[in-house]
Amino acid sequence: MTDFLFDGPEDARFTVLLAHGAGAAMDSAAMNATAKALSGQGLRVARFEFAYMASRRTEAGRKPPPKAETVMPEYIAAVEALGPTNGPLVIGGRSMGGRVASMVADELFAAGRIASLLCLGYPFHPPGKPQQLRTAHLKGLRTPTLICQGTRDEFGTREEVPAYDLSPAIEILWLEDGDHNLTPRKSVSGFSAADHMKTVATTVEEWLGRITR
Repeated sequence: MTDFLFDGPEDARFTVLLAHGAGAAMDSAAMNATAKALSGQGLRVARFEFAYMASRRTEAGRKPPPKAETVMPEYIAAVEALGPTNGPLVIGGRSMGGRVASMVADELFAAGRIASLLCLGYPFHPPGKPQQLRTAHLKGLRTPTLICQGTRDEFGTREEVPAYDLSPAIEILWLEDGDHNLTPRKSVSGFSAADHMKTVATTVEEWLGRITR
């Protein structure tokens, strides 16, 4: 059984299903800030956890993150458990959650189950290992996609990502001086974490309106 956290109006034009990153739960500070920002733009946000993360809330205790490929069925199951939504469904997540969503997106998009994909801090490669790219499936991606990425994200910087062979279906929003959580150093960039989340939310709203006309 999939448990969800909901934010935003039930009659929203769009619903956004988000999965967490490898190490932080669906109610982490970063996920809370994301849900607050998106719902503040009138979007319905549904959050869920993969089984390994949910087990940390039980006596079973802490389990290490599995390989992304192994939890792909869990993401599809979450879409099934969520059921019909008031409007088009967007899937995605932070870091690993967005990566897993990107790996199941085309199957769901072809079936008419989702409208688009939203990745927040995509892990293009492990930190310090730029040769270990996680982009092979992104070359032929057909699902309309928005990746929100910090310019100094150690999983893929603004200097690195333009060299990757990515599908034309993918758009990238660069957030100045943002790290993997999209958080900037205010003293360096002049922006705050709240500023960047507001930019993400307004960009997502505009993007969804544009691609679903």
